[in-house]
Amino acid sequence: MKERIKQILSRQPGDEVISVEGWVRTKRDSKNVCFLEINDGSTVKGLQAVVDKASFGNENLLGEVTTGAAVRCTGRLVASQGQAQSVELALETLEIVGTCPSDYPLQKKRHTIEFLREIAYLRPRTNLIGAVMRVRSTLAYAIHTFFQERGFVYVNTPLITTSDCEGAGETFQVTTLDLANVPVGKDGVDYSKDFFGKKASLTVSGQLEGESYALALKDIYTFGPTFRAENSNTTRHLAEFWMVEPEMAFCDIELDEEVAESFLKYIFRYVLDKCPEEMAFFDSFVLKGNIDTLRHVIDTPFARMTYTDAIKELEKVNDQFDFPVHWGSDIQTEHEKYLTEVVCKRPVIVTDYPKEIKAFYMKMNEDGRTVRGMDVLVPRLGEIIGGSEREADYDRLLGRIVELGLNPDDYRWYLETRRFGSVPHAGFGLGFERAVQYVTGVANIRDVIPFPRYVKSADF
Repeated sequence: MKERIKQILSRQPGDEVISVEGWVRTKRDSKNVCFLEINDGSTVKGLQAVVDKASFGNENLLGEVTTGAAVRCTGRLVASQGQAQSVELALETLEIVGTCPSDYPLQKKRHTIEFLREIAYLRPRTNLIGAVMRVRSTLAYAIHTFFQERGFVYVNTPLITTSDCEGAGETFQVTTLDLANVPVGKDGVDYSKDFFGKKASLTVSGQLEGESYALALKDIYTFGPTFRAENSNTTRHLAEFWMVEPEMAFCDIELDEEVAESFLKYIFRYVLDKCPEEMAFFDSFVLKGNIDTLRHVIDTPFARMTYTDAIKELEKVNDQFDFPVHWGSDIQTEHEKYLTEVVCKRPVIVTDYPKEIKAFYMKMNEDGRTVRGMDVLVPRLGEIIGGSEREADYDRLLGRIVELGLNPDDYRWYLETRRFGSVPHAGFGLGFERAVQYVTGVANIRDVIPFPRYVKSADF
């Protein structure tokens, strides 16, 4: 493998001739010298190549080099005369691998993030998106490392499903039926004529399938794309996003909480250790104090609080909220931030939610009113993880499905897992993009995924 610019910038000056490949970020020209900043995507900083025009001799070739052009060049590393870098390349040979015309959209150094979203195919060439994607890659590696080091089995759950894990109905339908001539039966669309013989959709979660593997392999995790047809145009929602979902057999809600806390601390620490340059960039140009926030999460034991106690704290200041709370209401982002930033001044795990506002698969508490669900809340963001102990009893699970008006036939196989050696088990879900947002400080979730998919947007 050829040496990347990130490694080259850490070297000392020397007489060895080295080769550099990348794209021209900027070009500064004077009578005797030309300066090219070359970046290959490995680092925020580019390598400055200095061309002595008298010794180089090919003014015409230099004239063809433009911002955005792909180049291959050789030269020797020398001590830099400027303050921005310690070394620079005294260029000896230059080859233009790919030309770039004058209508290249990234001519300026700074563009609005909204503009960059319109050219998602080019935006990874910017410092911001390049740094986000390197951190995203490192974060994904950290997630796999955490679970693999602890004996979890990586399971790939299906993207096409016939059951809605969340029971909310906000799914993308998958069909091969001719939409101009849909077959109709006595009860509506005749799905027996469809590819799968019944109504199918893209998954909103791999949890249900993951549970069946946890009940055989004990500790598993999924990490893959999920889809939600929620007509929401906010900075927190995507139609296509990635989820990390561990499931653990012989596990109760308390152990689930411990694993979730350890997991977050591990992946945040990993990114701080492995991406110091990118994290410093985010701290300087995206969100001041971001690194301190992450270190606070890493170093501080998470608080625990029941939903009931959380509501009592929030009701004390109900007049401060856009959405006043009462027992039985959802806890909104403004409430989550208040709990973490004002009440506890640290991350909080809220447990024991009313059954009416949580999913059918969560295990009921003895009070018959609340379930063994948990949300992990962190300062500045709010909820970052949601999880629960799963209902392990067949009859109780069936009762909840019926109570919520869901069709038991759609969950037949899921119910069957409770008949054959069922055990207490628990798990949680981490929205991967939300975690990338939190680590980088980037405000809009559309800017932490390579190609964002959201309402009215799927054309690049």
